[in-house]
Amino acid sequence: MQKAYTNIIQIAGDVITVEAEGVGYLDIAQITTRRGVSLAQVIRIDSKKISLQVFAGTRGIATGDKVRFLGYPMRVATGENLLGRIFNGSGVPLDHGPVLSEGLIDIGAPSVNPVKRIIPNKIIRTGIPMIDVFNSLVESQKLPIFSIAGEPYNELLARIAIQAEVDIIIVGGMGLKYDDYLFFKETLNAHGALSRCIFFIHTASDPTVECLLVPDISLAVAEDFALKGKRVLVLLTDMTNFADSLKEISITMEQVPSNRGYPGDLYSQLAARYEKAVDFQGAGSITILSATTMPGDDVTHPVPDNTGYITEGQFYLKAGVIEPFGSLSRLKQQVNGKTRADHRAIMDTMIQLFASYRETLEKQSMGFQMSAWDEKLLKYGSLFEKNMMSLKVNIPLEKALDLGWQILSDCFTPEETGIKLSIIQQFWPVSRDGSQNNLKVSPR
Repeated sequence: MQKAYTNIIQIAGDVITVEAEGVGYLDIAQITTRRGVSLAQVIRIDSKKISLQVFAGTRGIATGDKVRFLGYPMRVATGENLLGRIFNGSGVPLDHGPVLSEGLIDIGAPSVNPVKRIIPNKIIRTGIPMIDVFNSLVESQKLPIFSIAGEPYNELLARIAIQAEVDIIIVGGMGLKYDDYLFFKETLNAHGALSRCIFFIHTASDPTVECLLVPDISLAVAEDFALKGKRVLVLLTDMTNFADSLKEISITMEQVPSNRGYPGDLYSQLAARYEKAVDFQGAGSITILSATTMPGDDVTHPVPDNTGYITEGQFYLKAGVIEPFGSLSRLKQQVNGKTRADHRAIMDTMIQLFASYRETLEKQSMGFQMSAWDEKLLKYGSLFEKNMMSLKVNIPLEKALDLGWQILSDCFTPEETGIKLSIIQQFWPVSRDGSQNNLKVSPR
């Protein structure tokens, strides 16, 4: 039995300070109060002064209450019994199901040694053309969705959870509105995806400390499944709420603030979570897709700014669509040459023509006379926005590529696309009489 301490010397916010010895960083402690037992975690050690975050908040805690350190870090149950279950940020069931106490693993462990990782080389299909065709999601990738409040980023994550070709989905919600929590639950249940999902949910009304635990618990469970050969996709929303919780705790502990009041180790805190993305040699993988809201639509805000240095690209969600310019998957070249021979040609050509369409819109708004080429671009841009950019479009990758060819053939002649003759001859749509139109093109 661990020694109990009764000398709590400070209570500030959700943090208490107690004098103790022989305590390890991130160890768990039990605080016995008149209202029952609360759990806390060691977050700072300054000689004999030990600071702890109290998971359920410090309300009801008195300076004479007993604090007993358990000698091990936060643990969470794992295994097949978690599938279809919903837990809070401390791993306590929210679905009225049984508490799980078997197969406990530590959370917050270091990321995987790079020597044990393999180069990402497998696509994760989502059924969303703006991802599958133009910025493919790759197994073991870490990608944020940069957005602003009010954009449908949770709806996008829910759709990916339903359609992504992976084995297990783990949803880590931080600072969610209760309506958003119900949306995830009901949407995945309605589409029959709940059975392969695990939820760790922190709502806006829950203690701040639990928000910090959600990514660690989600990724610890994901790593356990990945080591058993499962392809796991971790969906985190919203990482800005996670960073705001870090800021709140650091202010409580009177740490010297950095940019906009965030702690100086914000980059390290974010990287420690994102670097959990991995493809194990001879086992499974962890892929991380997170929503990161940008206050004031400011990409230089500390959270998206630091995130951009850690992750392998980003999706920009603006006006309800994934914006082609600014969105980037840096690992897409690892997979889009293996999907179909025309994938890169369609990707490059359609984005290039869409950029020309945007320039034509500017000319039109300024009153310039439209040429025949401009008219073609205006038709193309309208079809692209309706059939490719819209998040309502839900088709497999191969059908999306075929649709891309159809849009090009409806608006341009083969030579106007600039695509290589060999690709044109193989994929250009056939006319009703079974022939390919206007194939007298010269190679680029």
